[in-house]
Amino acid sequence: MPIIKSAVKKMRQDQKRYAQNLRTKRALRTAVKAFETKPTFDTLRAAQSAIDTAVKKNVLTKAAAGRRMSHLSATAKAAGVKIPVATKKAAPKATATKAAAKPAAKKAPAKATTTTKKAPAKKPAAKKA
Repeated sequence: MPIIKSAVKKMRQDQKRYAQNLRTKRALRTAVKAFETKPTFDTLRAAQSAIDTAVKKNVLTKAAAGRRMSHLSATAKAAGVKIPVATKKAAPKATATKAAAKPAAKKAPAKATTTTKKAPAKKPAAKKA
């Protein structure tokens, strides 16, 4: 057990970090196992999200995350998981015509950047003798 005050604090911080990392790892493992037992699009998405979260929290390296994602994708492909394709919704025509009818914003005229010279300092008048 540390005696020095800073070492005691460091130990407390380490315990908190360890607990947080453990929670993140546990969530990652459960999400991946859930996908492996029942490979569906939703479980794949949850597993990939858990991997991304672990990378963001520095529990997993980017390379390890990429490798795991690749394995998940290969498993999904082998299991025949269908990934729905997102389609863009068409913008309403009213806004499209409204935007076209608006005139372009006018640019402010450029400011003149001419430099003015300072008048030279006046010399005192010479006294006549």
